[in-house]
Amino acid sequence: MSVKVMAIVLAAVLCAATVQGFPMFKGGRCLCIGPGVKAVKVADIEKVSIIYPTNNCDKTEEIITLKTNKGQRCLNPKSKQAKAIIKVERILKNIKTYEVLEKRI
Repeated sequence: MSVKVMAIVLAAVLCAATVQGFPMFKGGRCLCIGPGVKAVKVADIEKVSIIYPTNNCDKTEEIITLKTNKGQRCLNPKSKQAKAIIKVERILKNIKTYEVLEKRI
Protein backbone atom coordinates (compact mmCIF):
# COMPACT_ATOMS: atom_id res chain seq x y z
CA MET A 1 0.00 0.00 0.00
CA SER A 2 1.15 3.47 -0.70
CA VAL A 3 1.68 6.14 1.92
CA LYS A 4 -1.24 8.22 0.58
CA VAL A 5 -3.71 5.33 0.94
CA MET A 6 -2.49 4.61 4.47
CA ALA A 7 -2.86 8.28 5.42
CA ILE A 8 -6.42 8.40 4.03
CA VAL A 9 -7.40 5.19 5.87
CA LEU A 10 -5.90 6.48 9.12
CA ALA A 11 -7.69 9.83 8.74
CA ALA A 12 -11.02 8.04 8.10
CA VAL A 13 -10.58 5.85 11.20
CA LEU A 14 -9.72 8.84 13.39
CA CYS A 15 -12.72 10.81 12.10
CA ALA A 16 -15.06 7.85 12.74
CA ALA A 17 -13.71 7.41 16.28
CA THR A 18 -14.11 11.13 17.01
CA VAL A 19 -17.68 11.27 15.71
CA GLN A 20 -18.66 8.24 17.83
CA GLY A 21 -17.68 10.16 20.96
CA PHE A 22 -20.06 13.09 20.31
CA PRO A 23 -23.49 13.02 21.98
CA MET A 24 -26.33 12.84 19.48
CA PHE A 25 -28.59 15.18 21.42
CA LYS A 26 -27.41 18.24 23.27
CA GLY A 27 -29.85 17.84 26.18
CA GLY A 28 -29.46 14.10 26.54
CA ARG A 29 -32.12 11.48 26.12
CA CYS A 30 -34.70 12.54 28.64
CA LEU A 31 -38.10 10.87 28.50
CA CYS A 32 -39.95 14.03 29.52
CA ILE A 33 -39.96 16.91 27.09
CA GLY A 34 -40.83 20.25 28.61
CA PRO A 35 -41.62 21.05 32.23
CA GLY A 36 -44.46 18.51 32.69
CA VAL A 37 -47.80 18.86 34.44
CA LYS A 38 -48.04 20.41 37.91
CA ALA A 39 -50.45 17.88 39.39
CA VAL A 40 -52.37 14.72 38.57
CA LYS A 41 -55.58 13.58 40.22
CA VAL A 42 -54.45 11.08 42.86
CA ALA A 43 -57.35 8.71 42.16
CA ASP A 44 -56.15 8.33 38.55
CA ILE A 45 -52.59 7.30 39.44
CA GLU A 46 -51.74 3.64 38.89
CA LYS A 47 -47.94 3.74 39.07
CA VAL A 48 -45.17 6.27 39.72
CA SER A 49 -41.71 5.93 38.19
CA ILE A 50 -38.92 8.19 39.43
CA ILE A 51 -35.87 8.36 37.18
CA TYR A 52 -32.89 10.06 38.78
CA PRO A 53 -30.23 11.94 36.74
CA THR A 54 -27.89 9.77 34.66
CA ASN A 55 -25.31 10.29 31.94
CA ASN A 56 -28.11 10.35 29.36
CA CYS A 57 -30.38 12.86 31.12
CA ASP A 58 -29.26 15.39 33.71
CA LYS A 59 -32.62 15.94 35.42
CA THR A 60 -34.92 13.99 37.73
CA GLU A 61 -38.03 12.76 35.93
CA GLU A 62 -41.29 11.55 37.43
CA ILE A 63 -43.48 9.57 35.08
CA ILE A 64 -47.04 8.92 36.23
CA THR A 65 -48.91 6.00 34.67
CA LEU A 66 -52.66 6.62 34.78
CA LYS A 67 -55.41 4.05 35.31
CA THR A 68 -57.82 2.87 32.63
CA ASN A 69 -55.41 3.28 29.69
CA LYS A 70 -55.25 7.07 29.93
CA GLY A 71 -51.51 6.93 29.20
CA GLN A 72 -48.58 8.50 30.98
CA ARG A 73 -47.82 12.03 32.15
CA CYS A 74 -44.57 13.66 33.14
CA LEU A 75 -44.85 15.44 36.46
CA ASN A 76 -43.00 18.71 36.94
CA PRO A 77 -40.29 17.88 39.53
CA LYS A 78 -40.61 21.38 41.04
CA SER A 79 -44.33 21.02 41.81
CA LYS A 80 -45.65 20.33 45.31
CA GLN A 81 -47.09 16.96 44.31
CA ALA A 82 -43.78 15.81 42.81
CA LYS A 83 -41.83 16.85 45.91
CA ALA A 84 -44.29 14.95 48.11
CA ILE A 85 -43.97 11.81 45.95
CA ILE A 86 -40.17 11.94 46.13
CA LYS A 87 -40.33 12.39 49.90
CA VAL A 88 -42.62 9.37 50.31
CA GLU A 89 -40.43 7.31 47.97
CA ARG A 90 -37.32 8.10 50.04
CA ILE A 91 -39.12 7.17 53.28
CA LEU A 92 -40.26 3.85 51.78
CA LYS A 93 -36.75 3.18 50.49
CA ASN A 94 -35.32 3.76 53.98
CA ILE A 95 -37.91 1.41 55.51
CA LYS A 96 -37.03 -1.33 53.00
CA THR A 97 -33.32 -0.86 53.70
CA TYR A 98 -33.99 -1.10 57.45
CA GLU A 99 -36.00 -4.31 56.96
CA VAL A 100 -33.17 -5.89 54.97
CA LEU A 101 -30.62 -4.94 57.62
CA GLU A 102 -32.94 -6.26 60.35
CA LYS A 103 -33.23 -9.64 58.61
CA ARG A 104 -29.45 -9.98 58.43
CA ILE A 105 -29.03 -9.50 62.19
